Amino acid sequence: MNAKPLLKKSSSALGEDGFLQVQSVSKQFGSATVVSDLNLSIRRNEFFALLGSSGCGKSTLLRIMAGLETPTQGRIVLDGQDISDMPAHERPVNMMFQSYALFPHMNVTANIAYGLKREGRPKAEINERVAEVLELVQMHSHARHMPAQLSGGQQQRVALARSLVKQPKLLLLDEPMSALDKQIRQKTQFELGNILYKVGVTCVMVTHDQEEAMTMADRLAVMSEGRIVQIGSPEQVYETPATQFAAEFIGSTNVFAGVLADRRGQMVCADLAGPLDLGEVAQDAQIGQAVRVSVRPERIRMQLASPQTKPPPVNAALGTVAEIGYMGSYTLFYVTLASSRTLMVNVPREVMMGFERAPDYDDTVLLQWSSRSLVRLA
Repeated sequence: MNAKPLLKKSSSALGEDGFLQVQSVSKQFGSATVVSDLNLSIRRNEFFALLGSSGCGKSTLLRIMAGLETPTQGRIVLDGQDISDMPAHERPVNMMFQSYALFPHMNVTANIAYGLKREGRPKAEINERVAEVLELVQMHSHARHMPAQLSGGQQQRVALARSLVKQPKLLLLDEPMSALDKQIRQKTQFELGNILYKVGVTCVMVTHDQEEAMTMADRLAVMSEGRIVQIGSPEQVYETPATQFAAEFIGSTNVFAGVLADRRGQMVCADLAGPLDLGEVAQDAQIGQAVRVSVRPERIRMQLASPQTKPPPVNAALGTVAEIGYMGSYTLFYVTLASSRTLMVNVPREVMMGFERAPDYDDTVLLQWSSRSLVRLA
């Protein structure tokens, strides 16, 4: 199966907002609050990702949507119907588990048909729908194979077909790529995303893998300690993180804390010898106000310098190369400043090739960045 570019939907291609609503949902296990007064609205046909580290509450929220957990408070509304008290097997919802949970004693066809047989569907309908999803996931040539005869990626497609064959209103994916090797995972992200795009099903995926969420989702929610920190498109969350947690969880970043010094938007930061020029991001800040800003490692320009080099008056620093990591398409540098603060800098391969001499360990380097690259954090 050849990977194709992911066919993400434009906002106009999505259905109405509020197709799936999570309304003031909380979940407690004993004295521990795992999900805290959470509200969420997802559009019809949207591919939505819940992203966060282990223990943030994302899997519990998914299980509440599936009916496998009962919320301590709040409601789940799907397509205008309150399904909060509906048993899991009666909900128009299917869940694909990270283990795939295929029956080892059944072949591919029998695994996919199982749910329809349990519902008592006519044999002709079962055969037709199974054939359709086998074609969709390109597993028709493996219809008689047993799960043990399939690769991890093939098992995943069978599990997906079994979830789609019942034509659910909502598909839930629990860490769908976690059982796959990295190389297969990257290819499968596009395959799975394109299959779901063709079907047009509303999908909520739980993952701790930021690359997976960024690649596949129309929108994503970053979760921490049972709450949503930020919601937006992958580009919005990456380019304009709302909080320090979101900035550091999605990709890597450098965070500066300081105090706004004047109305020109300059911030005094103890980590830097000179001030930061915040530009437009300081428009609504007051003089003397504490401010935090983020700058991504790829937004910092680096060049060799000497100990006598004078840095520009704003948005610049001199430092010493402490660590170097070759990453293929870019080189990652850790640069230690005079304040002992370390900054991360990503230098693209093309830029590295243009250096007369590549920066090496213990070299003095000049770092510079634009005020447009700074994002103010809450």
